[in-house]
Amino acid sequence: MMPGWSPSMKVLGMDWSKRHRESEVSCNIDDFVDNANVDSSRFVVVHGAGSFGHFQASISGVHKGGLDQSLVKASFVATRISVTTLNLEVVRALAREGIPSIGMSPFSCGWSTYEKNITSADLAAVAKAIDSGFIPVLHGDAVLDELQTDVLGVYDRPPIEPNAVLLREIAVGKNGKWSVVKPVLQNMDKQGVKTTAAAHDTTGGMETKIAEAAMIARLGIDVYIVKAATNHALKALSGELRDNIPDDWSGTVIRFVS
Repeated sequence: MMPGWSPSMKVLGMDWSKRHRESEVSCNIDDFVDNANVDSSRFVVVHGAGSFGHFQASISGVHKGGLDQSLVKASFVATRISVTTLNLEVVRALAREGIPSIGMSPFSCGWSTYEKNITSADLAAVAKAIDSGFIPVLHGDAVLDELQTDVLGVYDRPPIEPNAVLLREIAVGKNGKWSVVKPVLQNMDKQGVKTTAAAHDTTGGMETKIAEAAMIARLGIDVYIVKAATNHALKALSGELRDNIPDDWSGTVIRFVS
């Protein structure tokens, strides 16, 4: 509700658009003649995609990347059409209640991610809208990812770096400390692994991911990090790797060693 609003006050609807199969706008423009100024609060509305967008995105797995493929690119377009359609309906609903709302898409505002973590979130346009007396309405959106890496497991450094090595087996001791067993690195502990979180990595970087897996491994439960929909994943799911990791298996297993 807007400051100073009461149930007895007349709502000045702001949806002057002509909707499909409607010949006239749903609001009375003449009501604004004697109400030049509309007070508004300084806040932002954010809504998700709901049932909009997820269906289109799941058809091609657009969240996994691959915009060089025509199907993925078409799915990206279809997803954005769907989520912006929902956003328009939310904005219209607010406008009909006299709230000066403005739909703002993260994609159009220049937001981007790196491996699904936000790297760019320019809020200048949002702040300007608020300062101008509007209510920004942001929504769940499809944005471009600077690098969508599809890898086999955990590496000793970012897999895009030259000479990155796949860590095939990590041992966890009783104290929770872990070390790389296969392959044999120059330093036989985590010091041989680049675990520093990048500035854009809101999940804490690779060290946090391994630490969380190590907590599970301490319970005697092997943890497999492997590329989905591959024979390597099938072997992990079927239990073939419980006693031995074959040389032709590509992935990372994290297990407790007493």
